Amino acid sequence: MRIKKFIALFFIVFVTFVGNAQVKKYIVHTVAFYNFENLFDTINQSNIDEEWLPNGIQNWTSKKYHQKLHNLARVLAEIGTTDNPNNSPTFIGGAEIENRGVLEDLIKEPALIGKDYGIVHFESPDKRGIDVALLYQKKHFKPTSYKNIPLLIYKNQINNNTKEKNEKDDASDDKSEIDKNLDRVYTRDVLLVTGFLDGEEINVMVNHWPSRSGGEKKSSPFREAAGRLDRKIMDSIYKINPNAKIITMGDLNDGSYNKSVKEGIGAKRKKEEVQQFGVYNPFEQMAKEGNASLFYRDAGDIFDQIMVSETLIKKEYSGYQYWKAGIYNKPFMITTIGQYKGYPLRHSMTEVGFSDHFPVYVYLIKEMK
Repeated sequence: MRIKKFIALFFIVFVTFVGNAQVKKYIVHTVAFYNFENLFDTINQSNIDEEWLPNGIQNWTSKKYHQKLHNLARVLAEIGTTDNPNNSPTFIGGAEIENRGVLEDLIKEPALIGKDYGIVHFESPDKRGIDVALLYQKKHFKPTSYKNIPLLIYKNQINNNTKEKNEKDDASDDKSEIDKNLDRVYTRDVLLVTGFLDGEEINVMVNHWPSRSGGEKKSSPFREAAGRLDRKIMDSIYKINPNAKIITMGDLNDGSYNKSVKEGIGAKRKKEEVQQFGVYNPFEQMAKEGNASLFYRDAGDIFDQIMVSETLIKKEYSGYQYWKAGIYNKPFMITTIGQYKGYPLRHSMTEVGFSDHFPVYVYLIKEMK
């Protein structure tokens, strides 16, 4: 009898404790990056876009263009909804964008129009006319400043001693253009956007670093310069606000282990290694575990990365914090047959795909008061 009474009493106390316990609730925002791969319209403009015209070698018709927009919109609307139901990304960094017009068409797609995205975009000096941009949900983020910061790199930065024997050229159509008079290598600018996320200041950088055209080692100094520029931008932000929260994202054309990321930016794989003004890269661990956002020369890697400042991972800072990261690679985005089975489903002459990259994302989280 005493045992029964004890069990009954324990049950009542346990239920009361659980009943009185407060369930924590959180606000979650998704930050995504996606290389749209050749998001060109069908209008001939001053950039090198002849390939992507109705009479070009891609036979890029209006029907194909709008199918591409539909495909991209489907992906963008779904990124992060596994842990953030019914909420598309608050921020979307994009690359390989021909102009603002294609972005205006994209955000009018049925899957995205209700999200009311704003656009921050500048034309870059890239000869193909492919740029970076930031889309943001207006109800959550209010930009206060934005600018494009040029990456000034020159042909003479290449150290001929780094050239590999018989190194193959990058098969990508993303080639770096060189001005013969100045020897400047024209590539994408860095986009810096500062504003308030639900009243909290956030700085977002969007990158598309120089390609591996000419070979990985030969072109590495260009990406190393890009990494140093990112670091310089971050340091300039910290001089104004030592507690600034910074997110840098993009298609880096390098892995998390490369010198451009490890030394240029100074990114760390482990949170406990990140010091004041430091940077945490969650995609380094993901790459070590065999994950991939693209396949380069038949090997998977993560060139698409999102990194966060120390202020977004340390508990002593209030407000939004980094939660976790992921790669969005649902079955409908993946090639299912042939030589490239398992690769991202990209555009071909017989099919309008998505991209040769999978998008990546991180969550920002804040406890509701």
